[in-house]
Amino acid sequence: IESPFDFASQARICLPEGMPDPASREYTRRVVEAALPLVEAAGGRSFLLFTSHRALEEAARELEARPGFRDRYPLLVQGEAPREALLSRFRELGNAVLLGTASFWEGVDVRGHALALVVIDKLPFAAPEDPLLKARLEGVRRRGGNPFQEFQLPQAVLALKQGFGRLIRDREDFGVVMLCDPRIRTRGYGRLFIASLPPAPVVGDTDEAASFLRRRLALVGLGAPEAVSA
Repeated sequence: IESPFDFASQARICLPEGMPDPASREYTRRVVEAALPLVEAAGGRSFLLFTSHRALEEAARELEARPGFRDRYPLLVQGEAPREALLSRFRELGNAVLLGTASFWEGVDVRGHALALVVIDKLPFAAPEDPLLKARLEGVRRRGGNPFQEFQLPQAVLALKQGFGRLIRDREDFGVVMLCDPRIRTRGYGRLFIASLPPAPVVGDTDEAASFLRRRLALVGLGAPEAVSA
């Protein structure tokens, strides 16, 4: 069954250039820095999704420290209230920035123009120290299989598809999904992730992604009039 959505016109996938290795200490700070121009272009209206609570907490601190950020955009952080309460507040506010981890990657439905940007910090590979994951990987090894190719990679691809799916929930929705993890460009398996996503144009220039957001928001009366000609 074909999708009812026109992803070519409704969405863009942004792969920001120059991101450091995801294991580097400065990575989360760089994710926030990369996301900020798009958050501004979207007028808030953003989900920032993380693969760990540690990264989420670090990003929250980074945004709190930005002068005037909270004055412009209400900041909603997972753990401050129940999930449904945060989502309800996000929809009501219309210009909020919500930070979440695994529970916000799926089963979350925000239709309309309260959400125009989804930022994903890393490819969602499951934590290797998880006991259940360890047991499953060991089972694959025992029968002579490749744990990464047969289990870890397919699971991460599925999780990324679910994260992407938070953005376009209706025929009138539009926006940008920013995938910050440079491995999607530099590793051979990166093309599997891209191929699994809806057929939205891929851009590497954050200015182009920001222009798309400003233009689409202006067309529905939520941006500066001059943005229509951008």
